[in-house]
Amino acid sequence: MNRKKKLILEAARTLFNEKGYSQVTIRMIASKLNISSGNLNYHYKKREDIFHALYFEMASEFDERVNMLNNIEISIEQVKNDIERSMKRMFDYSFFWTDLYNLLTINAKVQEHFQEVYKKRINGCFLLFKIMKEKKLMKDSSFEFEYNFLAERMINYGNTWLYSSSLYSNRLNTANIDYHVNIYLSMLFPFLTSKGKKEFQNLFPKFFG
Repeated sequence: MNRKKKLILEAARTLFNEKGYSQVTIRMIASKLNISSGNLNYHYKKREDIFHALYFEMASEFDERVNMLNNIEISIEQVKNDIERSMKRMFDYSFFWTDLYNLLTINAKVQEHFQEVYKKRINGCFLLFKIMKEKKLMKDSSFEFEYNFLAERMINYGNTWLYSSSLYSNRLNTANIDYHVNIYLSMLFPFLTSKGKKEFQNLFPKFFG
């Protein structure tokens, strides 16, 4: 990708995050860069093309993280750090996650990829659970679909935490992200072994008095 395209995407992402995708025009993006709309159109013919590029820019890191699961030394702290990185990455593209339903309807390729990624994320959860069980950090399931339901809950919370935050606050800061990281990670606690719970308690001593 050439430098001009990168600058356009960066400016567009900033405006989309500030104002919302639907409120930003090609002219506004061009104005932020002090270039003409025609100059911008040479690189991206319409706003949807910019959205498409930003989505796949964001998704590339998530794809990479799922693909690297087998090569990572799993611990409760590592899972926490991975959740934190993911949430911070989502915050960089908050315009997408705070208007998820509507934005998925405007581009068929984005919608198709998002649905494919959902399946990968489910499989990624199962792989994480498998590794954690092998390391004696996580218990076996108590009934057939218990971990299917856990994976669904984790992914659904991961998709919607930014949207729910925006309902109650106009600002999201590092402390807020930490709060949501803790909520997300705490979903695992009831499923941890004594060894796993000890790691969790060592990581969050303040939770246990």
